[in-house]
Amino acid sequence: MNIVLIGASGFVGSAILKEALNRGHEVTAVVRNPEKITVHHDHLKIEKADVLDAAQVTKVVNGKDAVISAYNSGWTNPDIYAEFLRGSKAIQAGISASDVKRYIVIGGAGSLEVAPGVQAVDTPDFPAAYKPGATAARDYLNIIKEEKDLDWTFFSPAFEMGPQTSGIRKGSYRTSLDTPVFDENGRSILSVEDLAVAIIDELENAKHVKQRFTAAY
Repeated sequence: MNIVLIGASGFVGSAILKEALNRGHEVTAVVRNPEKITVHHDHLKIEKADVLDAAQVTKVVNGKDAVISAYNSGWTNPDIYAEFLRGSKAIQAGISASDVKRYIVIGGAGSLEVAPGVQAVDTPDFPAAYKPGATAARDYLNIIKEEKDLDWTFFSPAFEMGPQTSGIRKGSYRTSLDTPVFDENGRSILSVEDLAVAIIDELENAKHVKQRFTAAY
């Protein structure tokens, strides 16, 4: 497939980029700083664009088969809540104005339900440092649920998905929709490599159109 990957230089985006290229897809990597992408590949094109500008998004995605967004306004960004929502809305608007219908967005795990009607981000033990970004991702999930025209999918990572759980690609995982996937030890774990596997699997097989899903071991 010929896909656009937004946020391709980040922790999650770079893993998705590698997985997509390894599976033979054509990738246009959209980034703010092209120099951060050090990968050289015959099927990779790098485009600099400001995703806060919907018109720029439309221009770079037109004519492609799908868009994957790993957009993140930065966990240390003091304005992460407002900027994440602004960027996410601009990306969605830009795609909506293009000829692309398939849109996969990586959001947060905070909106997963840890009890009936109780999302993780609203629990007392949720880490304060991550709450603004997690709340923004949760609020964007509610926004994209109203999207009627795009064939969207919203992905929530496992609770433990980060550098400390990564480095291995198993190629297998289990999925759920609105509740976390826990292992036999009661932990929700996934490497970034297998997050990328789950995303490209969804790209290729489209099992969760107009749905949120999550994955973990």
